[in-house]
Amino acid sequence: MPAARTDDATARRRVRAQRIAGLYAVTPDLADTADLAARVAAALAGGAAVIQYRNKAADAALKRAQALALARVQALRGGLLIVNDDANLAVEAGADGVHVGEDDAGIGAARAIVGPDRIVGASCYNDLARAQAAVAAGADYVALGSFFPSTVKPGARRADVDMLVPARALGVPVVAIGGINAGNAAVLVRAGANAVAVITAVFDAPDVEAAARAIANAFPPVPFSNNPMHAP
Repeated sequence: MPAARTDDATARRRVRAQRIAGLYAVTPDLADTADLAARVAAALAGGAAVIQYRNKAADAALKRAQALALARVQALRGGLLIVNDDANLAVEAGADGVHVGEDDAGIGAARAIVGPDRIVGASCYNDLARAQAAVAAGADYVALGSFFPSTVKPGARRADVDMLVPARALGVPVVAIGGINAGNAAVLVRAGANAVAVITAVFDAPDVEAAARAIANAFPPVPFSNNPMHAP
């Protein structure tokens, strides 16, 4: 790719990464694609800035169908769409990026598939050195946690809220994860999290839109002129 086109793609990716702020909603393991799409639409209506498609129970065919369905929801509702684990599926769905964990392909391998204009995020658990290495390898954001006990991952490594302060010095958005709800999100926001990743407190709520809004409201409003969503 010519240098100018690469620079343009990198600039687009940086704008996308700046939008990782506020509620980062991670989908639950639902087999019903229509139900999943409806819940995601409600989360976006409630103010979710990012949707990560994650379904650990689905086979490849269902994951493809669901990712494509959520891409259609995103096209109507806005927000970023990130695909968990699968860089090829992220490209096929036209998603904004891919998220990788310690058992997935590395950041460089994911970047080779998604290209220079899509986001690559990385789970860094409770390890600041891992986060530093991820950024050095090209990660556009890092996820840290679990900050609170999680029903999704009850055995997850626990992270100290104090690590969010040095994490902000990495120069990329920092996503806090693990047991987060409307009652404790503000603690992480005050400590320096750019975004909070939530599954249960949003998608298991009787009113998904209201639950999303309650967590999104833990973040200060973004001034219109500084909001990348409104960039020309």
